[in-house]
Formats: sequence, structure tokens, C-alpha cells
Amino acid sequence: HRTHSCILTLLLCLFGLAAGCSSEPVVEALPALIVINDQEITKADFLIEFEQSLQKDQQLSSIEREELQRSFLVQLIDRELIHGEARRLNIALTEADVEAALQSYRQDYPGSTFEEMLAERGLTLEAWREELKESLIMEKLLEQAVYSRVSVSDEEVAAYFKANRDQFDRPEQVRARQIVVADEAEGQEVLGILRQERSFAEVAAEYSLSPDAEQGGDLGFFSRGEMPPEFDAIVFDLPVKRLSDLVKSEYGYHIFLVEEKRKAKRLNKKEASGEIRAILEGRKKEEVYLAWLQDMRARAVISVDWAQLEKNERK
Repeated sequence: HRTHSCILTLLLCLFGLAAGCSSEPVVEALPALIVINDQEITKADFLIEFEQSLQKDQQLSSIEREELQRSFLVQLIDRELIHGEARRLNIALTEADVEAALQSYRQDYPGSTFEEMLAERGLTLEAWREELKESLIMEKLLEQAVYSRVSVSDEEVAAYFKANRDQFDRPEQVRARQIVVADEAEGQEVLGILRQERSFAEVAAEYSLSPDAEQGGDLGFFSRGEMPPEFDAIVFDLPVKRLSDLVKSEYGYHIFLVEEKRKAKRLNKKEASGEIRAILEGRKKEEVYLAWLQDMRARAVISVDWAQLEKNERK
């Protein structure tokens, strides 16, 4: 390709079609930094992606930058191998799939925090959407081509339960909702609204400053010691479906509602089987993924021009 390019440039100069050919020196393009099968990545493209992977204004020493670049380079190679396999297997998504996933992710960022996340990473919404699309394609590929091989037998569940019996001792737990406001006066106002039999979840979504407001203030199930001590002192003694008084903490003023209580108990094998299957499936998925990735690496033709990268690092 390089020989063909040089001949074409010479012909253009000879026929007067390349402006400045007679006086401008010919600058030979650098070879690709990374070549993965037939896919080439230049150093410029690599550095752009690397910088986008860092947090905004992240300060790094030269040694830290070098280590991160090398780690990112390996991740980039693995990513390209997975992309290539997705193309080979014709893994695709509809725009509706991508849009649904985008809206789901946005729900995890209340207020303007989603836009703030994009700004911190120096990304536009469209660039982030492309990242999300790539991630979804990878997930779909793994589910179809890799994880479909994973299964957990009843015998494996029983063996895990027998070997890890104490893991399934459950302490007392409560499931509670909260509303957090900035000051006592607003807290008393919200308590008054709740006592008019307004839905706690609706009021939490409207007034609470806590990130769980979008889930109606739902804190899920928790046991003693998992939450701040101010929480434990109230919710474990609070009757189910009864409002707490205002509770002051370093985060503001809280109102709690206990949805459900679970007594301390030891789970039997049937009760623990779902959790055990999830644990074992997670382990097996990691094992088959690493084996699959190692096989792709072994079959691929990969080259890295380390001299280019080291030159950049020394600068």
C-alpha cells in the first residue's frame, strides 16, 4: 500500500495535480501502533481513546501514565478481538434496544448528574451512546457464544451448601424507605404531608434529597451495622408501616418507614439454592470467558509497535 501511495503521489506531481509537490517534502506516515488481524490502530487514535478513559483533570506521574497506557493497550486489543468476533457472528442490535438501555442507565443519574458524568469524561451524548452500543453488543455476543455453555447441577449446589453452611446464617433484617431533607422545618412539613396518607414513595420522589428518591426512597433489606448507627437505632424498633419522627444525621433530617421485617434465621438448602446458583454461575462464566478470550488471542495475529509508545511515554 505504501509503494502504491508513493507512486500515486509522484504521478500527481508529474501531472501538476498535487499543489506544492515540487517544494513540500514528502512526510511518510508512521506505521500503525497496533495491528490486530486486519484491523489497524494508529498511535493518535490510541492516545485519544486513552485520554477519554481517564477522569477529567486526573494528575498522573510519568510512571503511572506508562503503566495505565500499557494496561489500556491490552484492554483495547481484547476489545477489538471481541468486536471482530461480533462482526463475524453478525451480532447486531436494534436502535430500540440501544435507546431502552440508554434510558435505563439515565435513571441511575438523578437530576443533572448524567450530564455532569459526560462532562467529566469529555464525551458528547452521541459518543457515550456509541460506547453503550458497543458494550451491549459485547454482552449479547458473550451470552450467545460463551455463557450459553455454562450450567450448574443440583449436585454442585448441594456440595457448595454443605461446604459453606455458615454463609447462609441470616441476621435480623428490615426493608425500609427514607426521605432526606435539608432542615428540620422542611422535615416537619413533609411529615405533615405523609400523615395525610400520601404515598411515602411519591413523597420521597418529590421531596427527598437522597439518590434513592427515584426508587421511592427504598433502601432495600439491610441488617444491623450496614447503615449509619442513627438508622439502626430507629428502624429495628419501628413497627412495620409506621412513620418515624425526624432523625438527624450528618446527611440531613430523615423520615423512615419500615416496609417489612425478617427475623434472624438459618436458610435451608432450598432457600439458599438461588443464591448458590448465582455464585457458581458467576464463577463459571468468568472461567469460560477467560478461556474463550485466551483462545481468541492465540488464534489472532497481533503486533504492537512498542517503540512508538515508549517514545511517547519518554516525552
